[in-house]
Amino acid sequence: MHKPNIGIAPEGWPFIGLTALASEVCAFADFEIPAVIFLAACAFSLYFFRDPERVVPREPGLAVSPADGRVLHIVERRDPADGENRLCVGIFMNVFNVHVNRAPVAGVVEEIRYRPGKFLNASLDKASVDNERCVCKLRDTDGIFWTIVQIAGLVARRIVCRAEAGDTLGRGERFGMIRFGSRVDLYLPRGYAPAVKPGERVVAGQTVIARRN
Repeated sequence: MHKPNIGIAPEGWPFIGLTALASEVCAFADFEIPAVIFLAACAFSLYFFRDPERVVPREPGLAVSPADGRVLHIVERRDPADGENRLCVGIFMNVFNVHVNRAPVAGVVEEIRYRPGKFLNASLDKASVDNERCVCKLRDTDGIFWTIVQIAGLVARRIVCRAEAGDTLGRGERFGMIRFGSRVDLYLPRGYAPAVKPGERVVAGQTVIARRN
């Protein structure tokens, strides 16, 4: 699996480089307004693709948030990986959140499944079944299966999943990102209870999102 750079997500460098170059070219040509616009776009790209380090809890029997953002809901839904009904914790990421996604638990990636779809507002319930998404099935060290679903949103048009089937991930390890506003759904296995509530702000790799009963 490709390992990302620390500080800036690798997917951000083309945006940063192009906007910085465009700003420099416009400035050299004395096009002041375009130069300022591209410079602002470069600054936003640096901010959006930031990838800060996180303090990952080490206590056994817990799972951390796979995404930064706000908990939209905690509802029982059909798990897209195996068809069973499980509690789903939905996390909405706006454009100002860190968009790097992290593994909720340590384990082995069993399956990665990409599903094309629409680009509805990611905060809508139907986005979980209608929108473009990537389903990651993860088997933890106890042999329990977790499902993480990266969902593209109204503005997001690019899901990045760096993990591949057979990869081993640590708890809180980076495995992908979604560009420009999106959502991540985490399906909890039996025996785990949510440790957050709807409306709460969570931090990827750091906020405890579920605990073993």
